[in-house]
Amino acid sequence: MKIAIGCDKLGVYLKKNIISFLQNKDSVEIFDCGADEGEDIDYPIVAERVAVSIIEGKADRGILICGTGIGMAITANKIPGIRAAQVFDPYSAERARRSNNAQIMTLGSLIIGVESAKCLVNIWLNCEFSGGRSTRKVEKISEIEGKYR
Repeated sequence: MKIAIGCDKLGVYLKKNIISFLQNKDSVEIFDCGADEGEDIDYPIVAERVAVSIIEGKADRGILICGTGIGMAITANKIPGIRAAQVFDPYSAERARRSNNAQIMTLGSLIIGVESAKCLVNIWLNCEFSGGRSTRKVEKISEIEGKYR
């Protein structure tokens, strides 16, 4: 699985830790979309990079980190075809994938610690879309998106 990961300056420390965590997993390839230490990039730029990497097929899923995870989710969701979910506990990590087929999870570095973030990433990576009743709802999201393109 190819994972695109990016952050703003508030998320650099957490991103480094998540990358280290992911490097210990088999069959995970990491595509770092910035920012690096000392680099001051606004979160919308990084969110767009990660989302576009998924749309273009360079990555299967993405992880975005800013102070709260909110701005990253809002920005990524502006890219047609992307479903980004702010994840903050095990249940939201699971449901983001199983119910909403979210390709991107966003995390808040000011809200969640490193070990909790690793746990959430692990849950999110190991969940797949469950289909069933959720399929109809995800399709409706795409229909609504299409109306306003």
